[in-house]
Amino acid sequence: MRIGIDLGGTKIEGIVLERGGTILERLRVATPAGPYEETVAAIAGLVADLEARVGRRCPVGIAHPGALSPATGLIKNANSTRLNGRPLKADLERLLGREVRLANDANCLALSEATDGAAAGQPIVFGVILGTGVGGGVVVEGKGLVGAQAIAGEWGHNALPLPHDDERPGPQCYCGRQGCIETWLSGPRIADQFAARTGRRMQATEIADAARSGDAEAEALLELYCDRLARALAGVINILDPHVIVLGGGLSKIGRLYERVPKLWTRYVFSEPESIATQLLPPTYGDSSGVRGAAWLWSEEES
Repeated sequence: MRIGIDLGGTKIEGIVLERGGTILERLRVATPAGPYEETVAAIAGLVADLEARVGRRCPVGIAHPGALSPATGLIKNANSTRLNGRPLKADLERLLGREVRLANDANCLALSEATDGAAAGQPIVFGVILGTGVGGGVVVEGKGLVGAQAIAGEWGHNALPLPHDDERPGPQCYCGRQGCIETWLSGPRIADQFAARTGRRMQATEIADAARSGDAEAEALLELYCDRLARALAGVINILDPHVIVLGGGLSKIGRLYERVPKLWTRYVFSEPESIATQLLPPTYGDSSGVRGAAWLWSEEES
């Protein structure tokens, strides 16, 4: 058995995963809104509660926003900014009295789906988070790819490829640059785009529902979103050439993406349109992919 923890902006979820991928226990608590130290204590408390339920000490993996810097051992690039510059790994290991493995939440999504989910057994898998932010993770032959800077897969902070004239220079991003993929494809930014075009405030999934019901303004924006996502993912395919791309996050529930985006990316992928074999798939485990991937940071032989 091993424990997976998914540290989110509003909730912290924990599971105990047994051999074969069965979830034995699951607990959720609200992410503290106060200082960083409260978040660390909440994670440690969740681990203790899970271990009390199963009656044994377990290896612990953590899915978190941002990355653990190889240079400093501190968290960087997290949109939950209270984590940035903090020694999350060291603090948790001190409280729990054991090694703890950490990985970016998108990497954990990709690992979960490549291990026993939608992309099980596929050689190269790209996992995408489309939600409050936009992130990505890479799994090659069953192992997560971290990279020299621990930023492998962070496509959300590249510029939107092949921008149209009215997409330059692009919206301001919290990272300090303009026109990042995240500024075009995240849920909050889609809502902003729709409000700017129509004067109507709707969430991204509501826009998709409205488009399905025949709302012309929603239909136009959703089609533009599909084209932007196709351009962004074509850049990934041209570099990484994954066998499967799995979508996660709240926007992964928009069914139209799986139909339209692979048709649109044929315009942008550097290959014959009829020969593009990369599949775009929804996650098998939905919102649980991140926490399952955190548990899979420990192999069955190590647990």
